[in-house]
Amino acid sequence: MAKNKLYLIDATAFCYRAFHGLRNLSTSFGQPTNAIYGFIRILKKILKEKKPDLLAACFDVSRQTFRQKKFSDYKIQRAPMPDGLSSQIPLIKEIISAYGISIFEKEGFEADDIIATIAKKTKGKGLATTIVSSDKDLLQLVDEDTAVFSPYKDEGVLYDTQKVFELLGVHPQKIPELIALMGDDADNIPGAGISEKNAVGLINEFKSLDKLLKDVDKVKQEKLRNRITQNIDKIKLSQELAVLDDEVDLDFNLDKLRIGQPDYKELFRLFKHLEFNSLLKDLPDQEEEFLKIEVARLKDEELKDFKDLTEELFLFGQEIGNMIFFLKNTFFSLEGIGPNIAAILANPEVKKVGHDLKKIKMLLANDNIRLEGLSFDTMIAGYLLNPSKPGYSLTDVALDYLGKFSAVESMDNQRAIGLVLGLKPKLEQELNDKSLVSLFTDLEMPLVEVLAQMELNGIKLDLEILNKLSKELEIRLIKLIKEIYDLSGSQFNINSPKQLREILFERLKLPVVKKGKTGPSTDEEVLRRLAPSHKLPALLLEYRQLTKLKSTYIDALPDLVNSKTGRVHTSFNQTGTETGRLSSSNPNLQNIPIKTDIGSQIRRAVISSGRENFLLSCDYSQVELRVLAHMAQDENLIAAFKKEQDIHRITASLIYGLDERDITDTMREVAKRVNFGIVYGLTAYGLSRDLNIAQDEAQQFIDSYFLRYPKVKVYMEEQIKKAQKDGFVTTLLGRRRYIPEINDKNQAVMQFAQRKAINTPIQGSASDLIKLAMVQIHHQINARNLKAKMILQIHDELVFDLPNTELSEFIPLVKDKMENVLKLDVPIRASIKKGKNWLEMAPA
Repeated sequence: MAKNKLYLIDATAFCYRAFHGLRNLSTSFGQPTNAIYGFIRILKKILKEKKPDLLAACFDVSRQTFRQKKFSDYKIQRAPMPDGLSSQIPLIKEIISAYGISIFEKEGFEADDIIATIAKKTKGKGLATTIVSSDKDLLQLVDEDTAVFSPYKDEGVLYDTQKVFELLGVHPQKIPELIALMGDDADNIPGAGISEKNAVGLINEFKSLDKLLKDVDKVKQEKLRNRITQNIDKIKLSQELAVLDDEVDLDFNLDKLRIGQPDYKELFRLFKHLEFNSLLKDLPDQEEEFLKIEVARLKDEELKDFKDLTEELFLFGQEIGNMIFFLKNTFFSLEGIGPNIAAILANPEVKKVGHDLKKIKMLLANDNIRLEGLSFDTMIAGYLLNPSKPGYSLTDVALDYLGKFSAVESMDNQRAIGLVLGLKPKLEQELNDKSLVSLFTDLEMPLVEVLAQMELNGIKLDLEILNKLSKELEIRLIKLIKEIYDLSGSQFNINSPKQLREILFERLKLPVVKKGKTGPSTDEEVLRRLAPSHKLPALLLEYRQLTKLKSTYIDALPDLVNSKTGRVHTSFNQTGTETGRLSSSNPNLQNIPIKTDIGSQIRRAVISSGRENFLLSCDYSQVELRVLAHMAQDENLIAAFKKEQDIHRITASLIYGLDERDITDTMREVAKRVNFGIVYGLTAYGLSRDLNIAQDEAQQFIDSYFLRYPKVKVYMEEQIKKAQKDGFVTTLLGRRRYIPEINDKNQAVMQFAQRKAINTPIQGSASDLIKLAMVQIHHQINARNLKAKMILQIHDELVFDLPNTELSEFIPLVKDKMENVLKLDVPIRASIKKGKNWLEMAPA
């Protein structure tokens, strides 16, 4: 008859191993989770693969145990438990309990002693005991009923008595005697300093430590004999320290070891709190009542009576044919989009609610069906409430705001619309509680319409220019590759970091700047720092830039042209950044390096849509510095902007103590770097590296800046204090960014958080400003029935495509909206240029 299986987990050791072995995982609110996640992975592996009948997790309670009383230096060299780990231990214990597993611990004893005690107490109970640990100390417990399983190597290693003997050369119960002779550096057990080979030989020759100490004069080697006789007290003490205590007074019975029924509600709560979405998906599905819905199959003519309603319409679907709607307390699907549902969809008075409404609007628009009256998007609401999340799929938002786990990977439309229905009131309440209703209603929801229209508009490309550019670049790259090979003395794979390391650091003997996991780094920063000492790094930088531009844009853009429209339709992502800035993808037009000649040539390929049309570029001038002046209320900054002065020249005159007329271009460039750097929490180290100057000189520039603009420093300090107190900072329009890590004890983490606290209100307010302008300009285009189309938004720049005949009306309209949409204490300025392509533009 097979024995019941008992598994005893060395829990504290696994927590440490997971903490140090996994990358720095943490939640959006700053709670470290790497040890928790790693521990759960091991626990689930044991439960799934080993299927134990009984299970216990054993923990250390504190560093002070009976062993310290015997020997005060026991484990003295070990650092205290890191804060990042200690904050995870209570959560790990909560998860273990929620799985229905008992936890054992005892003040004054280590987890090893607890395991030894349980193993002893369960002997003779018909159990096969397996200790889960990679700690060699626990191998002393191995016998015919007890094994040790180390789960880390491939399928793991199971140590029985034979396996222990193969590993150490002695039987399991002799391990403390072995440690007594050798010592143990990990636990700071002194021993006699005898080598492992000699210690194993002595134990096997004399059969026991007691006999060895009695007959020490029979040890043949004089050196070994002297070592033992001189350290007899240390040897006896070390044996006492190494032997596990199997008589710990535990509140114990066999029933406590039986695995109970998991509390899935509690596991859901914990995993949701810790943002373990992948683990949530593995839990048994617990449906909310609102997901148990009946969907009627209607014909379009049955919606005649719904046409004049002004109620909310909920809708969800990945394709037009499988959409589900909820209107007037009825869930329904349709065989197709007929005139009645089309009229409801196009009616702005019927407020539309859904998840990722822009995607649905685009889907319908491709079938010439209008979707108007976008009112509540659960994706946008989820993003505004916490812009630090990795994603805002319906599953993600449902996991955050619904009390039970009700979203699954293979979600059908019926369940999805139920989720949207359940989410809306919860999200509305959260938006209200966080004072985000106005930002959501007046800016972000209207912006959904704007971005959808921009995506539908698309941009026209001159494919001949791109084709010519690709060929020119090919020739340039061939020449560049030859130069690289000549300088390095051999041909190699330029894209291989391993081969590049060999060339740079072994063959050319260039200094190693920094190291990664696989060896010396060859990243962009390293190559820039090596460039002054050798020609090759600069050529490698050029090669990387050109190959990236060629593959990402020049060769990729033609393939993205829609065959029906002849346009490239980039996707604008409203939920992609923590500051509120928009991002774009497929293609990502935000990252074209316009300061390089090739990067700027890509702009030449973006052209107006017809002979009578022009492109209009409307670019904010130094908008973030203007926002900084307003938010900091610094008189000098405000005065400079009000007088329309050259802000960089003014700053240069202040930090150099010279008249503006005496400021050189180099001085102005330094001041420009400082002006923009301050917005991003510039440090002396960063400025010194940026300008290639000494760090103390960089610090002098920064000190001079704050001396001349004292309220900027006050503003920065206040933002840091606000983030430390509230856990978040806000933009002028109330957009929040949570920065929980600002109170982190890790200096580097805290300083990075402080820079975010300084920059976010500025960059986020500038983002809100251009979004407001986009919404109002879009409204004016529709109200005036203009043919002008907004086609691009790149950081602080808007690009329009419009007929020549509309320029005189449209230019003042755009300028007015961009400069006056939000009144600040400094003037906002936008420069406007026109041209037939995006590169060659002249002031309009």
